[in-house]
Amino acid sequence: MGVNVFLVPSELLDGGTIGIGLVSHYVTGIQVGLVIIIVNTPIFIFSWFYNRSFFYNSLHGMLFSAFMIDLLYPLHSISEHHTIPIIFAIMGGIIVGLGIGIMLWFNTSVGGTDLLALMFARSRNVNPGMVIFIFDFMIVFTGSLIMSSEGSLLLSCLAVICVGITTSLVSAAKQVQ
Repeated sequence: MGVNVFLVPSELLDGGTIGIGLVSHYVTGIQVGLVIIIVNTPIFIFSWFYNRSFFYNSLHGMLFSAFMIDLLYPLHSISEHHTIPIIFAIMGGIIVGLGIGIMLWFNTSVGGTDLLALMFARSRNVNPGMVIFIFDFMIVFTGSLIMSSEGSLLLSCLAVICVGITTSLVSAAKQVQ
């Protein structure tokens, strides 16, 4: 819902493989979920050898998310003509963050760049959250350059921040429970 109702109508980006899928969609029209699966395939093959529990716990989450993003794509037309970009960035970020947080609550994820960031962070002994944030920013920055739409970079960064905060709040709520 966050991707199709809020991010797509305003041509905003997210980080990770969803962000790569959104950039591909905006530039070529290819389905976001399909790109998520294509980009994740080599990462999941690698995770089979590096971290099997991540592979098992995230494969179904990634496939379900990709399928639902593509299935719900027609929802983008609901708000296509009535966008308020800053509100859409915040709402899209919150709803995507809720989805990611709920997936993490049940020990699954969308997969993708989070695994790459986690492996990098462990090999360099740095905070994985910071590495994920840097990966996400690089995807949003690069996507904004490719799309060359005004205001997209700042609003997409706002969406990524909202995703991160909401995901963190949901994760914190689980730890309290």
